[in-house]
Amino acid sequence: MSNTPKLSIVIPVFNEAANLEVLYSALTDVLVETKLVYEIVFIDDGSSDGTFDAVRGLHAKDKQVKGFSFSRNFGHQVALFAGLAQAKGDIVISMDGDMQHPPSMIPVLLAKYEEGYDIVNTKRIDAQSTGLFKRLSSRWYYGMLNALSDVPIEPAAADFRLMNRKAVDALNSLPETHRFTRGLVGWMGFKQAIIPYQAADRHAGASKYTFFKMLRFGLDGIVSFSVKPLRIAFYTGVMVSIAALLYAAYAIVQHFLGATVEGWTSILVSVLFIGGVTLLSLGVIGEYIARIFNEVRRRPMYFFKDKVE
Repeated sequence: MSNTPKLSIVIPVFNEAANLEVLYSALTDVLVETKLVYEIVFIDDGSSDGTFDAVRGLHAKDKQVKGFSFSRNFGHQVALFAGLAQAKGDIVISMDGDMQHPPSMIPVLLAKYEEGYDIVNTKRIDAQSTGLFKRLSSRWYYGMLNALSDVPIEPAAADFRLMNRKAVDALNSLPETHRFTRGLVGWMGFKQAIIPYQAADRHAGASKYTFFKMLRFGLDGIVSFSVKPLRIAFYTGVMVSIAALLYAAYAIVQHFLGATVEGWTSILVSVLFIGGVTLLSLGVIGEYIARIFNEVRRRPMYFFKDKVE
């Protein structure tokens, strides 16, 4: 039998030391049943809790486990990209390391792949413990994203997916620094399917996605796949300018009619409104300029400080 892996499991991890042994055990139970030559690739995103030591321990007892450790925390999407770059399999499955992406779904993904799909995406069905705010904010976000984006993105989509080698190579060839993988996968095309899965509770620890990280992630998704915010800022500016001209004409007419009333309320409201629109428009433009700046610098997206292969 060839030692070249047929199946690669890519797992970005950040401070997940308490989850790795359980995840490895559940994964190997499933992978052995597939009868495929496999590898498990962990990407440690600059953890501080001994996560990479746990990866070393798994590698010591199973050489099919590989580990790569970032020099610092570069972010989940970058870690996912790095893992796909290191994966050698003809089939690559990416998943999180907190047990919320159930290993028991792997045979289901493989069965769908056997039907001829290049990419098999998943759609999360939230666990009962998921908070109301997170469920509602996710629904609102994907609604807004699809309204603004030129690329349709499935609501509740996850980075738990299967891709064949052709799709992985295509995704790895994209040079973006700001990577919103769910959008990039949809943009690439290929023959795709989507299947639902029940999100499990975390085995240990807490989510690493704070409110502000989720906000940043959401903003990346909108700005990376749409120029509509720029157009909205332009049209808003046009409407405010028209309203200002009409108000100026009205003020001039009232002046010649001798009906002007001195006061600061209308002036204050007008200044605050126009100033707010101006600052909002500048903020939108600034987000796009910041991404242009980051792209033209062409810095590497990550550095490894250690690895076990």
